[in-house]
Amino acid sequence: MTLPIELLVLTLLTIFAASLWIPYIVGVNMHLPEGVNPFQRPHDGAGLPDWVIRANRAHINLLEQGLPFAILILILHVIGGFTTLTAWTAVIFLALRVAHAVGMITGVAQMPARPIIFTAGWICILVLGYAVFAAGI
Repeated sequence: MTLPIELLVLTLLTIFAASLWIPYIVGVNMHLPEGVNPFQRPHDGAGLPDWVIRANRAHINLLEQGLPFAILILILHVIGGFTTLTAWTAVIFLALRVAHAVGMITGVAQMPARPIIFTAGWICILVLGYAVFAAGI
């Protein structure tokens, strides 16, 4: 049995989301300001380089969109709703999320690119929602 592309993408996205904390933690440990208790959480980010704060935000952004994506993919799997549209949408969503994280952490994705990428991910979620309703009718 081969894994449907949508479940493969979900697996890759889950591993990515589970690993995206690493840049933030590395940044915090490299740049922890004087006098800050490293066990104090959450750290407010004062004194940290911008890329460290953006790394945390990239992780949160992925979780914000990753959960709805995952739920819709799993619903589509259960109802047998995978199509060419859902496969391409899943691949595009993964590419958008990787581009968003890389662009966010490096600072390359400035306005308006970053919100456009985020919005395109949201549109992918809407397409998957449509696919659920289309398959369930």
